[in-house]
Amino acid sequence: MILTVLRFIQGVGVGGEWGGSVLMSMEWARNDRSRGFIASWPQFGVPCGLFLANLAVLAFSQMSGENFLSWGWRIPFALSLVLVGVGLYIRLGILETPVFAKLVAERKVERAPMLAVIKQYPKEILLSALARMGEQAPFYIFTAFIFSYGTDALHVSRNFLLTAVLSASVLSFVSIPLFGHISDRIGRKNMYMIGAAVTVVFGFIYFAMLNTGSEKVIFLAVILSLIPHDMLYGPQAALIAESFTGRLRYSGSSLGYQLASIIAGGPAPLIATWLYGTYHSAFAIAIYIAACAVITLVATALMTDYTGRDISGEYPSR
Repeated sequence: MILTVLRFIQGVGVGGEWGGSVLMSMEWARNDRSRGFIASWPQFGVPCGLFLANLAVLAFSQMSGENFLSWGWRIPFALSLVLVGVGLYIRLGILETPVFAKLVAERKVERAPMLAVIKQYPKEILLSALARMGEQAPFYIFTAFIFSYGTDALHVSRNFLLTAVLSASVLSFVSIPLFGHISDRIGRKNMYMIGAAVTVVFGFIYFAMLNTGSEKVIFLAVILSLIPHDMLYGPQAALIAESFTGRLRYSGSSLGYQLASIIAGGPAPLIATWLYGTYHSAFAIAIYIAACAVITLVATALMTDYTGRDISGEYPSR
């Protein structure tokens, strides 16, 4: 129960963490033509965290053996305090961005930014959340649900799956900033919609590969699973943050981003489990992934593309 409460508090904290890190990166970009690449680096933290978390679980499950569920799992949590200290040290040494400094100098800082952004940018908040459906829901299926599906349905070992997810996260070290960079060249919306279109079909390919039962093919499927995700996640930070004017960007992007965690990310493994238990076929889960990606396609098509445009000034009033 304590762990669940602490996890909830951590989730609330992520609402400020993500928005702040993206804005600090993006608004310090030297020019408007590299925001997709610069803003993708906070996203880089996801595969890093995935790698470190699974590596820690793999290592301490080996060390503690049968006692992992009683005490071994606690050690990775305790070690994460080191990362908290590193993050706090970095944050205390970072200056505010030029965009925010300009807002302060011009006395345009909102007193109640959350209320203001909900009033002025409800469409952008909703579209930002829906645009994450095709990224967020499949991610939790590819990195969380795979463990129960792999051990129960495919009868492969948990450590085998941990190693496969570890390998996938290493590939994401390259693919996330790469797709962020490509979005600077071909446009944020174009890159994002290509990723969503790939996700529509990839779910079927993914489960077909898993269901071969071959460990080599399963391993390859897990590694490839994060590529469609990264096609979306790389340009996503800039796509969402650019949708809001500077004085409301922090609140608007954070609200839109985290709303997706409630409607897409959190329920995804539960929905996948229910679908498999009800229909006894992974095909139903692939349809769910495709449906989420279609929602992303529609939402993204309705968003405004600010690739390469100046975002330091005030957007037209809404």
